[in-house]
Parts: sequence; C-alpha cells; structure tokens
Amino acid sequence: MLPRDVLMTQFSLRVLKVALVFGLGLSISACSTTEAMNDASDATKTATASSKNHNMRWDHRPESDNWTDTALEALRSHGSVLPSLVPHDIETWCPGYATASLEDREAFWIGLISTLAKHESTWNPAAVGGGGRWFGLVQIAPSTARLYGCEARSGTALKNGSQNVSCAIRIMSRTVPRDGVVSRGMRGVAADWGPFHSSKKRNDMIAWTNAQPFCQPKPEVKGPATLFKGMNG
Repeated sequence: MLPRDVLMTQFSLRVLKVALVFGLGLSISACSTTEAMNDASDATKTATASSKNHNMRWDHRPESDNWTDTALEALRSHGSVLPSLVPHDIETWCPGYATASLEDREAFWIGLISTLAKHESTWNPAAVGGGGRWFGLVQIAPSTARLYGCEARSGTALKNGSQNVSCAIRIMSRTVPRDGVVSRGMRGVAADWGPFHSSKKRNDMIAWTNAQPFCQPKPEVKGPATLFKGMNG
C-alpha cells in the first residue's frame, strides 16, 4: 500500500487534471458562443445591407430606408411565401424573376409596393382617401387590415409608413398564393388595390419594375453535363 502522502499527491493531481479539462471546456464553449453571436450579428447586418443594394421608387423620401428595411423583415417573416412563389404573370412584371436570386425576388416585391405607393398616396404616409376610408402609403382600409390580421388596425396606425408596408405584405402573402398571379384578371395584388385596374397606372408600374436591375434576366449557368453535351454536339 502506498504511503498516505503519495496517495494525497496523486489525488491532488487528478483533481487538478479534472479542473483543467473542465476549465478548457468552458473556455471553448464561451468562444463558440461568442462566435455564434458574432455570426448572428453579421447575418443581421447582411440582411439589412441587402435591402440597400437596390433602388426603390420611394428612395427620395427621408423615411425610405425604414420602409425598405421593414418590407424586407416582413418578407423574411410573415410574408416569406411571396419570394418563394413564381406567379403565372410574373414575366409581365419582372422578366428575370423566375431565375432570380432570393435577394432579387425580395427586391421585386419591395419595389412593387414602392411603385404602387406612387399611385396610391404619392408616397405620403399620412394620406387619407376615399372620404376617410383608406389610410397611408398604399391606402389600406382599417377593416381590410383587421380582416387579414395586420398589427396596424386603425387609421392612425396605418398612417405609420412602416406598419402600412408590413400590412401590405401580409395582405399580398394571402392573395398572391390564393390566385397565383400578381394582377392578371384583376386578381392577386390587384384584388385589393385600385391602381392595377387603370391601364395607365398599371403600365407605369410595369415599366418601372421591368427597368430595375433585379428584374433583368440573368444568363443561365450551365452545369458540367450541359457543357460536355455542347462540346460533343
């Protein structure tokens, strides 16, 4: 049997070893947590920055950055179905949409709202129309907002530009999947917004979205199989 002092020394060494391993684990865990937080922060910055990569029709307004950022957040939450869809009449509105990146698809929907706002309110978030029935940037009725479950449900709330935009995306995220179109047959987005029923206003909106970089057709990227087929043919 080993002397007591030797046993105590061995025990102390084991305790020290466990403490060192445990401490190292905590250190690694803390580093991983910090890295994860930094990654999340970077992702948030990237999402916000991506909304600035495209020009919108309301960019001359001082509040435009807030409206664009709110629209992007909505498209990545309650309106996420919109950029996942390819409406049947999208070629009319955005020729490059079907093969576009997610960011470009998001930009189209934000751009559509920004050009719609020109004809609904001339980008005036405090606008009230229809004898006091419609409010804000894209003239939403409180009854319509409540029907679709928007957070802004009163005229006063709908005169907040960001809330108005968020509500518009909530409405579109129901009507576009339902009808499968942007405006054909006056369905989809057109079911709730009058400017689509005017050929002059509709053509103006179409001309604007068609002219934007995010709606330009992108060259098809050919895979290896396609390239070899072309070489053999």
